[in-house]
Amino acid sequence: MALFRIVYVSEAAGPVASGLMPLVDIIGVSDRNNRRDHLTGVLMRHDGRFLQVLEGARADLDRTLGRVMTDSRHANLTVVLDAPIEQRMFPDWAMARMEATPEVEHFLAQNPDGPDVAAEVDRLLASLVETNVGAQ
Repeated sequence: MALFRIVYVSEAAGPVASGLMPLVDIIGVSDRNNRRDHLTGVLMRHDGRFLQVLEGARADLDRTLGRVMTDSRHANLTVVLDAPIEQRMFPDWAMARMEATPEVEHFLAQNPDGPDVAAEVDRLLASLVETNVGAQ
């Protein structure tokens, strides 16, 4: 089975922008849906913005991204990386929540786009895995 990784950023809309319980709700539902769909990933929120990584089969990712794009808790969603992968970066996490690292905070603050964003996302993800091994 071919695997892909999607990374997107979005603005958190409504209570989920700063509230803990709406965020917990997203994590719980996402964890259940991702287990069903054999997806893995991580979600971070900082200053009212999300960064999410999703990994899995193309059809499952497209279906999930379609749901997220119509979810009123997200606005101005931008896919910053969509690429085939050899292996999952987060194989044990159906949906983990991580605290945003300083690198993620900086990335979200600069409204990422442009030709170098893929390389920046790769560095960011490598840093996340290194800093959060065992987190969930």
